[in-house]
Amino acid sequence: MEEKARVHKEVGRVKENMFRIAAHGAITRRPAPGVRFMGVLAGILTLTMAATGSPPVVAQGFTPTRPIEFVVHTGPGGGNDLLARAISSIVEKEKLLPVRMQVTNKPGGGGIKAMAYMNEKKGEDHTIALFANTWFNGPLMSKEARVTMNELTPIVRLVTEPGVVVVKSDSPYKTLKDFIEDAKKRPGELKQSGGSIGSRDNIVRNLLMLNTGANWAFISFPGGGERLAALLGGHVQVMFMDPQEAGDRLRDGTLRLIAQVAEKRIAAFPDLPTIQEFGYNIPNYVTLRGVVGPPEMPAEALKFWESFFMKLRNSPGWKKHLKDNLFEDGFMTTAEVQKFAKEHPASVRDMLKAAGIKTYR
Repeated sequence: MEEKARVHKEVGRVKENMFRIAAHGAITRRPAPGVRFMGVLAGILTLTMAATGSPPVVAQGFTPTRPIEFVVHTGPGGGNDLLARAISSIVEKEKLLPVRMQVTNKPGGGGIKAMAYMNEKKGEDHTIALFANTWFNGPLMSKEARVTMNELTPIVRLVTEPGVVVVKSDSPYKTLKDFIEDAKKRPGELKQSGGSIGSRDNIVRNLLMLNTGANWAFISFPGGGERLAALLGGHVQVMFMDPQEAGDRLRDGTLRLIAQVAEKRIAAFPDLPTIQEFGYNIPNYVTLRGVVGPPEMPAEALKFWESFFMKLRNSPGWKKHLKDNLFEDGFMTTAEVQKFAKEHPASVRDMLKAAGIKTYR
């Protein structure tokens, strides 16, 4: 028993000495929690400064800790799908994030389904989405829509994008005027493949039909790949598309350009007239693309994502992608894009009314 007591006493003395060493002899009883934390932090700072000669950089704010869900409203091959996957690839190659970005397709309702999905992610900081014009158009055109951009959290605007009007390379139409004149002769017979009824494809179609008296059908597809397949298969005669969607098909000669949807001729197609140059007096319709978060995204996460997309904007991969795909830099900061999101629906409403499309808001 005496031996056992002696051992316990010795163990106690060893523990006490260890505690004194850990506390640098400052105290011999357990400090209060706040004092204990400050003591540990002071020790870390002391050791770091001794090793480096300067205080460490302490990480603050939000940093992603799991894969990012990157939502798009189109199916595979659509404009936002292609852009989201390009961003994801650039991020991975240039190691701009500590985690991966995973693209999630939520087609349906011209963006309304994707917007509703984002609305369900209230307060989430690892889910973002690419928006386009339809995120403004759709809620104005749909009585059933319950979510607008003002319910979500706009983060940045990235690009503006011209458009092109294309036909198959063996089509009889050499210019947009050729197509329009044939559509006048055969009302309702010719067909155009496109996205949702709120997409640029359909709005420009409506504007042209009202301006010219021509009439042709609009066939909606959820993804850019399906729209293009319908054109290449001869099921439709014309398509209004983004240059990034046309890409390889223009280079290999499968498609023929017959007009461009732009305020002025873009450098890549100096000999291709704009719609207005053919004498069709319709307003120019520019595609916008940017990033939005769920409702009530935490302030630290919002600040992180704004900073991240600023960094992406300056990356070599992004600059090359813009040049290769004929995008124009339309970057807006969080403050700018949130102001834009509040004001833009008024001009969209005017555009839709000019195209003869009914609005509900």
